[in-house]
Amino acid sequence: MAPGLTKPWLLLLAVLLLSTPALAHKASDSFLYLDSGTGELRIDVALRDLALLVPLDQNQDRQITGREVRSQRAAITRTVEAGFEVLARSGACRLQGLEWGLSRHSDGRYAAARYRINCPAGEYPEQLRYSLLFDRDSLHRGLVRISSDSGSTLAVLSPDRNTLQLVPGSSRPLETFTTFLVEGVIHLLIGLDHILFLLVLVLPVSLMAKDTGNGTARARILRLAGIVTAFTVAHSITLALAALDLVTLPIAWVETVIAVSIAVAAVNVIWPVLGQKTWKLAFAFGLIHGFGFASVLGDLTNGVSDMALALAGFNLGVEVGQLGLLALGFPVLYLLSRWQLYQRAVVPVLLLAVVSTSLVWAAERAAAI
Repeated sequence: MAPGLTKPWLLLLAVLLLSTPALAHKASDSFLYLDSGTGELRIDVALRDLALLVPLDQNQDRQITGREVRSQRAAITRTVEAGFEVLARSGACRLQGLEWGLSRHSDGRYAAARYRINCPAGEYPEQLRYSLLFDRDSLHRGLVRISSDSGSTLAVLSPDRNTLQLVPGSSRPLETFTTFLVEGVIHLLIGLDHILFLLVLVLPVSLMAKDTGNGTARARILRLAGIVTAFTVAHSITLALAALDLVTLPIAWVETVIAVSIAVAAVNVIWPVLGQKTWKLAFAFGLIHGFGFASVLGDLTNGVSDMALALAGFNLGVEVGQLGLLALGFPVLYLLSRWQLYQRAVVPVLLLAVVSTSLVWAAERAAAI
């Protein structure tokens, strides 16, 4: 029964079936808006992230109400303020609270606070340090937007780069581009829903029969290139439209349709009710996945002067991550396709696991609409 082949796949199936919804949702981000003209800073932190640090759900009903958040305002404020600081040449700047409340971003509710920055001797703030949630989630990011009279710039704070220079002119276009390129790669790699969609798109290519003349290595590569190109073009179009704020869709609906698209694509591998032109399927559903990719950018980049660089870098990063996965994964699928056990048993069970997982995601996301 080739136990060496089946055990790793059974482990993979268990991981897929037990995957939590958080793995397939928008990455964990906080938003920091610094206005150098007014000397003010606003920070928005997702309630779902704050719940890891502060007991917000006091009645344990898995719902966080406005009353529960307000009752924990002091604890939330202490926790958030301990997670960042603004520094001037002479030392730490004092943060004077101006406003506190709830805000809404594309993926839900956030606790928001606005501060006036008072630095020693009236100095200009030179550094922003951020460490909130890094010890709990290494993939958490602080997305920063700095506004001045000359425009706005973007930056990303991460565990290995938690300090941002605020001196005017310190931001470089190449740095913005490379920062968001890296974030694009990370976003693709941690997006389990996008990875599963790519998997079910390329599975039929790995199973192409040689005796039909379409199963040669060249034919498989050409078909794979068509699928990747269609998916890339489609999600690049909608990613740009959403990031430029030309087309906006509710993120809850988008994520629900993304989950459904995975199930449909998996079913289509076994029963090709939508046809065997996989590149058409990749293009159609790629349009929706593009709006999903845009959710990580849309709350920050609107109206920003270097938004085009951030968008280009992020989109290229998604492609680099996608091509990297395919370069590593497709040869493995190609080799496994020679085993009859893989074709007759592993693939059907794998597709069943993908369908089950994606339908669970769809139900959970639909319930939140």
